[in-house]
Amino acid sequence: MQQKTLGPDATLADWLALLEARHPQAIDMGLERVVKARQQMEINFRGPVISVAGTNGKGSTCAMLESILMRAGYKVGLYIKPHFLHFNERARIGGVPVDDAVLIAVFQTVEAARIAADVSLTYFEFTTLAIIKLLADANLDVTILEVGLGGRLDAVNIIDADVAIVTSIDIDHSAYLGDTREAIGFEKAGIFRAGKTAICSDPVPPQSLIDHADAIGADLWLMGRDFNYTGDKQQWSYGGRGQRRNSLAYPSLRGANQLLNASAALAALEALRHELPVGAQEVRTGLVMVDLPARFQVMPGQPLVVLDVAHNPHAAAALAQNLGNMGFHPYTYAVFGAMADKDIDGILAQMKGHVDHWCVTDLPLPRAATAQQLKDKLLDAGVAPEFASNAERTIELFANPAEAYANAHRRAGENDRIVVFGSFLTVAAVMEARKSGFH
Repeated sequence: MQQKTLGPDATLADWLALLEARHPQAIDMGLERVVKARQQMEINFRGPVISVAGTNGKGSTCAMLESILMRAGYKVGLYIKPHFLHFNERARIGGVPVDDAVLIAVFQTVEAARIAADVSLTYFEFTTLAIIKLLADANLDVTILEVGLGGRLDAVNIIDADVAIVTSIDIDHSAYLGDTREAIGFEKAGIFRAGKTAICSDPVPPQSLIDHADAIGADLWLMGRDFNYTGDKQQWSYGGRGQRRNSLAYPSLRGANQLLNASAALAALEALRHELPVGAQEVRTGLVMVDLPARFQVMPGQPLVVLDVAHNPHAAAALAQNLGNMGFHPYTYAVFGAMADKDIDGILAQMKGHVDHWCVTDLPLPRAATAQQLKDKLLDAGVAPEFASNAERTIELFANPAEAYANAHRRAGENDRIVVFGSFLTVAAVMEARKSGFH
């Protein structure tokens, strides 16, 4: 398939711009193209591979696994997405993003394979194949791969994982995955493999996931049946099939669902305890030291700022619960931008009772909802704007998240709070603005 390609002097930015423009569809479900390209490449992992799928919680679970395993002295590779400020954030070895030169070299390898296979690859397929190849060649003790929006037809699923984790299952990406938990559960379960460990940390898993695991002969570990957790205000404990971990500190990642994610990570480590033994202190330290941006990330300073990538009703419900647990703040300002194909009504239903002033924003993607569309959704949800200077409820429109954040920051009192959510793009733009000197 003849397509424009790049020469040896191309930068990483050149490559990413080409990949974004090349394939006619940003999301093009199916494995046929990426499998053909993979067949032109040698991809062999030295150590175990852990894949992590789910509607929400997969990034947190990946980060906890990485943190614990690094404290245990293992050489760990991680593929996580999307990125916030730099593409390199998607590929980490030993907790450090790989540099441009490494990515460019592996992009060239994938491009040669793509040409030999005579296929077109989406941005996600191409970059996923590149990072998988990069990690496979890095002589790692263990590799952690975050799956994209689905499972069964996701490009990451070209790899047969030794342990596959599905975190939560809820309605999201319904145009691609189906509009019921049963349909989505089947898609997520597509990462399971016969005879391999399959972990689900959703407390109420869809029957379709259980049935698929049984049908293929996967070793299914279910929350509440094969592993669980208990805890009080000071500490918590994990119990698995044959291993207990007691007196654990709470993960540094804040939020009500993080013990579910941590339990899935510890179940994976229990399943791999012979290949990758990990001591109690490494688990404790790894959980305390784990760091992942914009998962209920509370920034220092006043007014208090919360960054959260919640972009579906399930994640918005967790965000609302976490905000409710924070204590009293006179007013809460929201910087909110979202994709038009998301369940915006469902997100607002969870969040509208926790926000006083809405700063809604356009985003620089065709599939994004406009600020006006978000305002209309808020009005439909019963959030009535008043534009008097002392109004208790307001909705204001902005051209980009940085302007929305600047407005919220200017209006908020030192004891108020600002929550930035709705899309990775929304949070990334505010992170960039803060990095540029606006706090």
